[in-house]
Amino acid sequence: MATIDSSSAASQDALFRKLGIATQQNAADRGAKETLGQDDFLQLMITQLQNQDPFAPMENGDFIAQMAQFSTVAGIKEINESLTSVTDQLKWSRIATASTLLGHSVLVPGSLARPDLDGEIHGVLDLPQASSDTVITYTDAATGEALHQQNLGATGRGLQGFAWTELPDAVREGKRPVRISATVNFGRGPEAFGASVYAKVLSASADGTEAGAVKLDVEDYGEIDATSIVRFR
Repeated sequence: MATIDSSSAASQDALFRKLGIATQQNAADRGAKETLGQDDFLQLMITQLQNQDPFAPMENGDFIAQMAQFSTVAGIKEINESLTSVTDQLKWSRIATASTLLGHSVLVPGSLARPDLDGEIHGVLDLPQASSDTVITYTDAATGEALHQQNLGATGRGLQGFAWTELPDAVREGKRPVRISATVNFGRGPEAFGASVYAKVLSASADGTEAGAVKLDVEDYGEIDATSIVRFR
């Protein structure tokens, strides 16, 4: 088996230094590694060329194939690094976008609502079919006292908005939430139906996961995934 003498090893180290590649001594100083990098690959290739059989040298095609493999691996590494960078940028971009919702109201499934900046309460019913009679009832969430009732009459299927715009001063200026309940009639008699209401966004943040999902802190509802928000005002 062919060996490398000291002069050959010195020449190899000099070549590595010219190419900006770590020498064997420097590689040893780094300690054992679990993966091979660009320096290791080039060292192996040069050693392979120096120790090949002069009567059966490496074919040009084999050499090119090895270089192509190395280029592919290096390219994949660069793509992964670029994707990681893009992911980080997207995370902060999502936070910046979500922060524009601060002070606005987003539509969330629930029954608790508070007057908005205009002193109004807005909500939506998503009806799976037409209702012959639709009634919205507003009560004090703390005491259960009835505050207001709206009869929307017959309503079609799909999204049906409702609003209480003429709130009494005590409700408009109060800090307690109002509970909203809806009753519909799909032909089986009156029955309760869940509503969605507009609630104020207090803050936006990203969780600790690698994906950096953006969370919205919504008044009365806590943290909500920003991707679940479909409407805001």
